[in-house]
Amino acid sequence: MSEDNNNVIPLLPLRGLLVYPSMVMHLDVGRDKSVQAIEKAMVNDNRILLSAQKEVNVDDPSLDDIYTIGTIAYIKQMLKLPNGTIRVLVEGEQRARIVQYAQEEDMFEVEYEQVEEVHDNPNQEEALMRSLLEQFEQYIKVSKKISDETLASVKDIDVPGRLADIVTSHLSLKIKDKQEVLEISNVAQRLQHIIEIIGNEKEVLQLEKKIGQRVKTSMERTQKEYYLREQMKAIQKELGEKDGKTGEIAELKEKIEQAQMPEKVEQTALKELDRYEKVPQSSGESSVIRNYIEWLVSIPWHEETDDNLDVPHAEEILNEDHYGLDKVKERILEYLAVQQLTQSIKGPILCLVGPPGVGKTSLVRSIARSLNREYVRSSLGGVRDEAEIRGHRRTYIGAMPGRIIQGMKRAGTVNPVFLLDEIDKMASDFRGDPSSAMLEVLDPEQNSSFSDHYIEENYDLSNVMFVATANNMQTIPGPLLDRMEVISIAGYTELEKLHIAKEHLLPKQIKENGLNKNQLQVREEALYKLIRRYTREAGVRNMERQLAALCRKAAKIIVSEGKKKVVVTDKKLEEMLGAPLFRYGQAEAEDQIGTATGLAYTSAGGDTLSIEVSLYPGKGKLTLTGKLGDVMKESAQAAFSYIRSRAEELKIDPDFHQNLDIHIHVPEGATPKDGPSAGITMATALVSALSGRPVRKEVGMTGEITLRGRVLPIGGLKEKSLSAHRAGLTTIIMPAENEKDLEDIPDSVKEGLTFIPVRHLDEVLDRALVEEK
Repeated sequence: MSEDNNNVIPLLPLRGLLVYPSMVMHLDVGRDKSVQAIEKAMVNDNRILLSAQKEVNVDDPSLDDIYTIGTIAYIKQMLKLPNGTIRVLVEGEQRARIVQYAQEEDMFEVEYEQVEEVHDNPNQEEALMRSLLEQFEQYIKVSKKISDETLASVKDIDVPGRLADIVTSHLSLKIKDKQEVLEISNVAQRLQHIIEIIGNEKEVLQLEKKIGQRVKTSMERTQKEYYLREQMKAIQKELGEKDGKTGEIAELKEKIEQAQMPEKVEQTALKELDRYEKVPQSSGESSVIRNYIEWLVSIPWHEETDDNLDVPHAEEILNEDHYGLDKVKERILEYLAVQQLTQSIKGPILCLVGPPGVGKTSLVRSIARSLNREYVRSSLGGVRDEAEIRGHRRTYIGAMPGRIIQGMKRAGTVNPVFLLDEIDKMASDFRGDPSSAMLEVLDPEQNSSFSDHYIEENYDLSNVMFVATANNMQTIPGPLLDRMEVISIAGYTELEKLHIAKEHLLPKQIKENGLNKNQLQVREEALYKLIRRYTREAGVRNMERQLAALCRKAAKIIVSEGKKKVVVTDKKLEEMLGAPLFRYGQAEAEDQIGTATGLAYTSAGGDTLSIEVSLYPGKGKLTLTGKLGDVMKESAQAAFSYIRSRAEELKIDPDFHQNLDIHIHVPEGATPKDGPSAGITMATALVSALSGRPVRKEVGMTGEITLRGRVLPIGGLKEKSLSAHRAGLTTIIMPAENEKDLEDIPDSVKEGLTFIPVRHLDEVLDRALVEEK
């Protein structure tokens, strides 16, 4: 068909738009075919056919993608924009139907025919017009999206078909629905169809309004809170407070739920959290409440480790970590055996008492490892404030829980092995008595509901295995000592020290000083000499220091002299460590007159004590020197009085107290000494000096004396026996009532010592003094 045919017109496909007759609208055209169609129309008579696409997303529509009925429009203005698109102002004139396509390659051109409006009954159309205007007015009131000016302009339209088209153009309808209105040529039917559409739209809008009102009523409070919180977040963000309290509170609430606290404690935590939410963040109370909640959720309330109750396994670990200490190991294994049989036992309260360096603290760590429990340590040395144990009340600034609760937090379980180190070194002052606060902690009948001043909620300590350590049992208050099972660790024999050095300490120091076992070899006689001549202690701490010094010397020799191996012999030891620090043994080389060897118990274990008596002309004055305590001075006075009362039987001049002054001295005068157990030693030294009979050099003695010469029992026999063995003594005179303590003494010590139990001083003198010739 030729292009000069009057029924051929360029076609412009519209995406998402539809133009009715009598409508004026701006269109932006950018597709090549559409631009050419516009230009072709401008060349001819400015008329173009506007028809909508069925699918908006199609960029290059085919014939089937375009509706067949559209609107012939007049192009009133055309403007080319800088981005290449064309903006045209069009006015719809007449409905038209596409008969066939004349061209579709460079642009769309179609042959069309006009669609005339059909008017059946003018009166019916008038009635429908009035009904449409009424419905449209109600629709505007419900939707509130169309202005009153639009309603006024629509009311001025008196052409039925045009009214229908204009009203439809103002409705929010899909293109499909608008196309349906465009295709109705009968005016009455078109008006009726639009009235039905507006009726449906009104019902939908009213339903939406009801639903919205119902939702608004039910969610008004929540929505209000939400908006307020959002505003608070915005304010906090402006102030630089990241997330504000909202995130914190949610996080804390989650922690409280996960902590699985007892119900009462959880209620307290949630109540405090509610307070925290209401208190301003700038308030000082805010941080106090938060810290309290943090402590509540960080303390273990239910987490526990499964005990390893395998007795052989525990014994293997204890022997692996420590040599000797059989009594302690036996007690731990007994505890495991009983727990395995009963499956329910309250944690024992053990107290390991012994001098420094014997391995009390490391033994507790091994106990925890053998039980498969967590290990936590709290040092009580120097603690003098009760709040250190029970915690501070939250009314104080900087308040914190006590050491018990802090230790439980570190452990993370409800059944750790809890070491209370240096329990004998707690003090007391005006701030309270911490040892009294420990009574509740260490009482199995009470500690299931331990109360900390800071936490203010009962905490169960009954599953905790408490182990205390002390150097001196005498300084532990009686009620506190009564709650604990005391296990004494006296110290090590030379043989035990040799094993510890060879199997534990020397390999450890060789490794720590960058050596290996092939580079340093220490002979056994060198180790014996190091133990005897370079250390004097109950434990092994100084021995470890000397071994460390030996390893450092060896490392220097290997590096500086290029040697591959250092062998330490008896003689080499003196070259490396210098002259010996101590004289081996305290036994006298010969029998001495007026000198007796006593055995003492100190905080560092057992020790030998040489007591010397000197006589010179005078009037019976008794002088005591050597920094002696009151009890020791009284023992000397008792011995002096006994000897005066028995002078003739002891073959001593009865008037010695009128002719002689007596001076009793205990060497190492800078060291304080006290205790009753030197009584028989002082009496023996006095009798020896006054009678001229020497004291046997191999004899050591211990025992308290009465005015009638009776020998009373003493403590620390095991420690004293170890010191006698270390000093080279072979005979120990002891109270007969201490015979029961002999079973605690190691067999290796018993083999080199002869124990003589005595009940009276006469027996002591018979065994200690050399017989008269």
